[in-house]
Amino acid sequence: MVDAILNIPILSALIILPLLGALLMAFIQGEDQERVDRNSKNVALWTSFVTFIASLHLWMAYDPGGEAFQFVEQVPWIKSLNISYHVGVDGISMLFILLSTFLVPICIMASWHSIQKRVREYMIAFLVLESFMIGMFAALDAVLFYIFFEGILIPMFLIIGIWGGSRRFYATFN
Repeated sequence: MVDAILNIPILSALIILPLLGALLMAFIQGEDQERVDRNSKNVALWTSFVTFIASLHLWMAYDPGGEAFQFVEQVPWIKSLNISYHVGVDGISMLFILLSTFLVPICIMASWHSIQKRVREYMIAFLVLESFMIGMFAALDAVLFYIFFEGILIPMFLIIGIWGGSRRFYATFN
């Protein structure tokens, strides 16, 4: 049974899980905006919490004595350019993934009462940001790293530009 658990592509699951939560939130509808906001917050918090639990599984299954990348997944993407979906973790990237998945639920809880407008969009942006952060820290292909790294800028731009403080427009463009 342990072998079956270890054969799950855990890094891909960690990357996709927040995106699935964001997709689920896109379908939350209702006439009562307060209920939609509350449901969006709950979905975001539970999704980020489950992602954190999955990252704890990654951490516990990680062999710190190993010399090579672990949990490696590689799927050819653009063969003519030798570009592939290639992810894996070493000691440092593993800790960054764990830190990212630990901080996102805290950020969601910290913004629980302070975000009053466009709550669903805010929570979606945070989950997409989490997904891109995990992908960036796990990427072993330069093009894949570039895509995740630049992808992080989109939700960050939105979070700062829409929900930032009084100088948010200045901060967004800088």
